[in-house]
Amino acid sequence: MTFTVTLQPSGRAFDVARDETVLAAAIRQGIGLPYGCRDGACGSCKSKLMDGRVIHGAHQLKALSEAEEAAGMILTCCATPQTDCTVEARSVPGAGEFPVLKMPTRVLAISKPTADVALLRMLLPANQSFQYRAGQYVEFLLRDGSRRSYSMANAPTNVGEPPSIELHIRHMPGGKFTDVVFSTLKEKDILRMEGPFGSFFLREGDKPMVLLASGTGFAPIKALIEQLKTSGSQRPAVLYWGARRKADLYMHDWAVQAAAELPNLRYVPVLSEATADDAWTGRTGFVHQAVMADLPDLSGHEVYACGVPVMVDAAQRDFTAQCQLPADAFFADAFTSEADKNPAA
Repeated sequence: MTFTVTLQPSGRAFDVARDETVLAAAIRQGIGLPYGCRDGACGSCKSKLMDGRVIHGAHQLKALSEAEEAAGMILTCCATPQTDCTVEARSVPGAGEFPVLKMPTRVLAISKPTADVALLRMLLPANQSFQYRAGQYVEFLLRDGSRRSYSMANAPTNVGEPPSIELHIRHMPGGKFTDVVFSTLKEKDILRMEGPFGSFFLREGDKPMVLLASGTGFAPIKALIEQLKTSGSQRPAVLYWGARRKADLYMHDWAVQAAAELPNLRYVPVLSEATADDAWTGRTGFVHQAVMADLPDLSGHEVYACGVPVMVDAAQRDFTAQCQLPADAFFADAFTSEADKNPAA
């Protein structure tokens, strides 16, 4: 049994199999919908159910509150249609442009710039044409069926030879995947992954951009900067990278160099817990508040934010409420860990 989901205002219709979510069906058929975590935790896929009935799987109340659900809002990542449905959702050109592939991948290189951050280079298989947009992510497929998501930190024009993708992984003590990365994973080990996923990538236009990152949320932002450099973009951009201590700015020198090479890019690092040992003379406090202090009027900007959910949520709330940022000019990828996803609603 299948149901038909019709998107408005585009009028695009597609089939959804029994027990399949709206988003999974859209991804399978190359239809661009906004989304992030695919786990009911980030709220990026929130849409309006105009007609029909769905059943929601487990999700977080912060992603979809009971009041929002009662008002007809749904999360397409965990909403399973029970009838034909009409859904109001903005389309994302390019989100379904490249096929989602499952593939083996080999560890080409692994380094640890800090005690809790690993940089992986994962070899792309020669017999599969893996394509992606800067800002998208892949999922590692673990043996027990669980998945772990990481964004590509290099633009698709910078995969090198042999072709590989760069991933930035923060150690989450007790983490099913990151404990392995920081203990036994070594060069030449083979893993399985699937991708590309996500609707976090640069939109076309000429508006000045704020590139906002916290921690390893810097990874997809780095890919966006590489894309800007390769394309010769003239769009003004400013990178705000927030971390606790100076050592947590694990690619600070890269960011400084990028700003030196791109005349339209500025770099503003911000530390929230700087100590005397850091000998820090730069900005301090919460990174999104540094943006607000420098750019109190964001009405003509676009913001690309990536990092821990608390930072992304605060930035979206405060930028739109206090800095006149249009709601549709905020693009985000919240790094939701397994700890962030529990407890589920």
